[in-house]
Amino acid sequence: MPSDELAPSSVARVKVQKTDSDVSSSDSVVVEEPLEIRIKRGSTEDQLGITMRTPGADLELAAGFLWGEGFLKTPDELLTVKVCADKSLTLRQRANIVIAEVAENSAESVRILERRFTITSACGVCGSTNISDLHKRGVEKVKPAQHSIQDLAKMTQLLDGRQRIFEKTGGLHAAALVNPQGEAVWVREDVGRHNAVDKVIGAALMDRKLPLSDWTLVVSGRVGYELVQKAVCAGISALVGVSAPTSLAVDLAGEFGLTLLAFARNGQAKQYLPNS
Repeated sequence: MPSDELAPSSVARVKVQKTDSDVSSSDSVVVEEPLEIRIKRGSTEDQLGITMRTPGADLELAAGFLWGEGFLKTPDELLTVKVCADKSLTLRQRANIVIAEVAENSAESVRILERRFTITSACGVCGSTNISDLHKRGVEKVKPAQHSIQDLAKMTQLLDGRQRIFEKTGGLHAAALVNPQGEAVWVREDVGRHNAVDKVIGAALMDRKLPLSDWTLVVSGRVGYELVQKAVCAGISALVGVSAPTSLAVDLAGEFGLTLLAFARNGQAKQYLPNS
């Protein structure tokens, strides 16, 4: 699939002045720009929504979003993901539109397109509004994680030195997919935590690696329902977060057998167990 090398820069320089100084200087800030995601099925093209994201890995973001929201039943239903080529638009406008083409026999895409999505960089979109909807979609329990709890707790260290944009700006989230051998294969950053997760899952989907049995998703912030949903839909076995989980995230993880760790720092973490 083609790259998204035309995406705008992920870092911008802005003018700043400290409160204890009369001299101005410049600082790096993370870029936040809109990305329109479209889905094409045969000759029909529909807009799914617009997300505020940090440019970069936009094709992966779109692919991961489609998978997590159930537009695809199998990886093969995703035919291509590409940047818009409409020459009537400026280069910048085209770079902020991604089109995902799915197989014409993709019945799920038709069903889901009956509703419209609202996407933001803050909280994303939760198309599956409750646990029962995931069961209706046929999402299965994940395979048990083979890594020990102690090893999982240390996996946040795999983000060290891999958050290039964060090191410059301090203003965004990161997600990593760790393979059964304990290697961080994909690490992505974004102003939205759900976008970062979509990017790594989209990368795995485009590389035809799904389902991700015995893989671990590591996230740099809070663990909400959406992130657990995306993990179980990708078949991920464990999720490790730096910050706190929510109650619905704990419930969803327990329902689908996902090993959930939070407050993972300095090799220590809390494992959240399903209610008996």
